Amino acid sequence: MNRNFTWYSIIIIIMILYYFRSQIEQLDMKSPIANKHPHKTFIHGQERVDNYHWIRLSDEQKSAKNSEGWPDDQTMQVVNYINKENDYTSNKLKHTEKLQKKLYSEIVGRIKKDDSSVPYFDNGYWYYTRYEKGQEYPIYCRKKESLENMEELLIDVNQWAEGHDYFSLRSLSVSPNNKLLAFSVDTLSRRIYTIKVKNLETGELLGDEINGTEGPVAWANDNLTFFYTLKNKTTLLSENIARHKLGTPQSADVTVFNENDDSFYIGVYRSKSDKYIIIYNNSTLVSDYHILNADNPREKFQQFSPREKEHEYSIEHFKDKFYIVTNWNAMNFRLMETSEKATAKQYWKEIISHRKDVLLNDIDVFSNYLVISERKDGLPQIRIINQNNGKEHYLDFGEEVYSAYTSINLSFDTNLLRYQFSSLITPPSTYDYNMDSRKSKLLKQSEVVGGYDPDKYQSERLYVTVRDGKRVPISIVYKKGIKRNGKNNLLLYAYGSYGSTMDPSFNSNRLSLLDRGFAYAIAHIRGSQTYGRGWYEDGKMFNKINTFNDFIDCSKFLIQNKYTDPNHLFAMGGSAGGLLMGAVVNMAPDLYHGVVAAVPFVDVINTMMDPSIPLTSNEWDEWGDPRNKDEYDYIMKYSPYDNVNKVEYPNMLVTAGYFDSQVQYWEPVKWVAKLREYKSGNNELYLYTNMDAGHGGKSGRFRRYKELALNYAFLIDLAGIKY
Repeated sequence: MNRNFTWYSIIIIIMILYYFRSQIEQLDMKSPIANKHPHKTFIHGQERVDNYHWIRLSDEQKSAKNSEGWPDDQTMQVVNYINKENDYTSNKLKHTEKLQKKLYSEIVGRIKKDDSSVPYFDNGYWYYTRYEKGQEYPIYCRKKESLENMEELLIDVNQWAEGHDYFSLRSLSVSPNNKLLAFSVDTLSRRIYTIKVKNLETGELLGDEINGTEGPVAWANDNLTFFYTLKNKTTLLSENIARHKLGTPQSADVTVFNENDDSFYIGVYRSKSDKYIIIYNNSTLVSDYHILNADNPREKFQQFSPREKEHEYSIEHFKDKFYIVTNWNAMNFRLMETSEKATAKQYWKEIISHRKDVLLNDIDVFSNYLVISERKDGLPQIRIINQNNGKEHYLDFGEEVYSAYTSINLSFDTNLLRYQFSSLITPPSTYDYNMDSRKSKLLKQSEVVGGYDPDKYQSERLYVTVRDGKRVPISIVYKKGIKRNGKNNLLLYAYGSYGSTMDPSFNSNRLSLLDRGFAYAIAHIRGSQTYGRGWYEDGKMFNKINTFNDFIDCSKFLIQNKYTDPNHLFAMGGSAGGLLMGAVVNMAPDLYHGVVAAVPFVDVINTMMDPSIPLTSNEWDEWGDPRNKDEYDYIMKYSPYDNVNKVEYPNMLVTAGYFDSQVQYWEPVKWVAKLREYKSGNNELYLYTNMDAGHGGKSGRFRRYKELALNYAFLIDLAGIKY
């Protein structure tokens, strides 16, 4: 007998037995069941019982330890339950680990490791960002006057990030004399930033350190003073604007503005003209601005125009006047101007009138040109107006389905407009457009490492007549050669809130699905501004259910037109898009084979009733305030957590971030606990909570894609695709 053969056979048998044992263990593994502790509240004469309220921890509880170094009992129970859910997901998806690693390798493998951004010119320097091989974070650099000159390293984020599970460095701001750099750091993912200042001549870090801020600063022209925004550490609301003088402690800083209305977001910035420091105050329905000459930082800010009940606008300073983009008697906004000496609304003069079919989004001002960013026929447009002769034209992007927007344009005295273009098949591209000659010059197109041939893919714009007669667009991309036989795997994505519009753009990550036969589609549902402000208004507050109906009707259209079927249709959305997922699986669970709900906002009633929860008070005009009976009744019609039913839900993967400041971790965790209690059938339900990160997942250039690889592996495995 061959001894080597015998041992080899035994090893093979052991491996086979181990494999089948692990498979049986996965099949037998029971899903975690959360304890139920009824929490009763009363509102509008009704008793509400939340059995999973105990899963909610305060920020203090997360970090507090007793004398022996242990968390309190509730914290231990919550963390133990989340760990059980994470273990369950890990074990049940263990058979996809190789696929996850392969997907991660594919995704990061398409990204150029030693990449750099297109430089832009500002105040005598060319600024750019570059990445080095093997590094997770950017390196910020500049060159004086010419790109041929020696590189000056502003800050290497990789060095700062060492030793941190999560690290964010942002809001870089150079002083007017080019000698100082202010920047902000967050190491917890709660979006509470500490401002630091670096001397760019010596490389030394100054002793100035400002805690508890929003991040950005606005320098005054004395190069000694900057303004910043302070946050409430509990509600995370931006409440105060403060003034800091270099060399003094934060305790000596002066509050120059306080916002008493907790439905407003506030912040401070420096005008493009460098003449003004501007404080903005924005709620869902109201804008308010205060201005100060940047030469006189110790003077008082002056209100631009009196605050009104419902008036949204933005301002841009140029020479001796301000341009104003306003919805005053103009749902889709119009453009006006006024002298900087008389800024109140009664002095404004119209430049571009309101149009029912065109949304005026934004402007870029140049010495000889005015550039208008618009939305028309559901797509972005860039309109160029010659300020000397009034002649105008639009940029032609040459594709049917695309995304385009103006980029960094800091100089007034230039005829070059920098803009970005992308489509479902065209990688992100940076152009300089000569507004005199009307010619575009491609400066850079993002490289897809390993090669990419756009001719292998097809994109389309589809239109769906939904149940109330509205026409909803769908942007779709797939690999050429796919037959419309109703059996194709298709991932339908949408957001549909806050007026945020998901224009169709390229994403190299998506190739991991397209090359495995998936089609990818975006439903441009109401709640966005795809067709202007009316499209948004028709998908918020008492019209919110239109958002969910649109998505369901788009799903049915794709099935009826044989792009897919319910056994091959998948859905995905995150944050407010996760609310969308929660609503549609309650309303139409049989339409989808699998759903990914990323950091979903699903406990709408409980969150919107509690102003102590971060962001709640800012969003009553978006969702409604359930302390009002009519708004409570309407939200109750769709709130995912409150409408969990005893039905067979599709296979679902739900993600959460333990330190999430936008959607508190307990919303998805409670939702999954309740779904486990109610759902019928054998479809899978997975919860993955990132215990080191917040709303955006892991920090770093590449690490974040591990969660995306998990999402894609979940979908590919469900689709039955061999791997």
